[in-house]
Amino acid sequence: MGGDHGPRVTLAACRQFLDSHSDAQLLLVGRKDALQSFAHPRATLVEASEVVGMDDPVEVALRKKKDSSMRVAIAQVKDGAAQAAVSAGNTGALMAVSRYLLKTLEGIDRPAIATQMPNDKGGSTTVLDLGANVDCTPEHLLQFAVMGSALVSALNHGGEPSVGLLNIGEEAIKGNETIKRAGELLRAAGEAKALNFYGNVEGNDIYKGTADIVVCDGFVGNVALKASEGVASMIVGGLKAEFKRNIFTKFAAIVAYPVLSALMKRMDHRRYNGAALLGLRGLVFKSHGSADALAFEHALNRAYDAARNNLLDRVRARIATAAPLLAPAAVPAVSVTGNPE
Repeated sequence: MGGDHGPRVTLAACRQFLDSHSDAQLLLVGRKDALQSFAHPRATLVEASEVVGMDDPVEVALRKKKDSSMRVAIAQVKDGAAQAAVSAGNTGALMAVSRYLLKTLEGIDRPAIATQMPNDKGGSTTVLDLGANVDCTPEHLLQFAVMGSALVSALNHGGEPSVGLLNIGEEAIKGNETIKRAGELLRAAGEAKALNFYGNVEGNDIYKGTADIVVCDGFVGNVALKASEGVASMIVGGLKAEFKRNIFTKFAAIVAYPVLSALMKRMDHRRYNGAALLGLRGLVFKSHGSADALAFEHALNRAYDAARNNLLDRVRARIATAAPLLAPAAVPAVSVTGNPE
């Protein structure tokens, strides 16, 4: 029911998703009058009488709208009726309700939002956090790295993905105290074989594909995400406009169409829609609120792939492996004072 367009977009995406996945089933959660027209043998309507608005405060979603489509959908995951939940609704509300109903995994303080961005190598770079946690401690960044490693390993069917720490330079001495300390923790985790730490990376390394995973706080991650989507839209829009200018550019477009079409497809941010809320005791995926049917279908695809590849179990296993490093006792407290006493 959420997002900028509601069922007009989500139902169209659901039909395309079901047609593409013969082994999948969908629980459509929302108001009966808005969803009852959707008929498919592998789709079931689950009624919810309320909807969380895109501008509703978190408190409203948690305490007042207890029969919202968002809350009822997440409850399906908690109760085992569904393996994953997907929503295009209010991000803050989705994170709060998910955390309240599902709780966080042991060893994880805060869930993080992770998604993929295209890179020069023809693949994608997974970036987290993308807005769930504006202020992060070094320990939070270590937890994000562990969870991101589990996500990429699951979706790539194994392997040991590399992790980069987003910084203003590659050198270990660069960055503020939080980043420096996070670097120390990640290097220790790498030495303990809990993850594959590449080192510090800069913003352009996201698109170079220098590391498989880039870890940062939610403020920086959200700015990077929105900036990349804006640039991609500008380039794709600019190419389309240029093709229409005159007979010469139209002819050039026809000649170069296969290459340009592939480029525009790779840069289409809709194809990377669907961010995982990592660290919860259940799978929840966030779609852009402005998603069209193609973008929302990709969010469904990501949730399906995560469930099929046992992402939750892989995250738990990763956390168990890294447990000695994630425990508070593993992080020594350092007191700095000008008094020699």
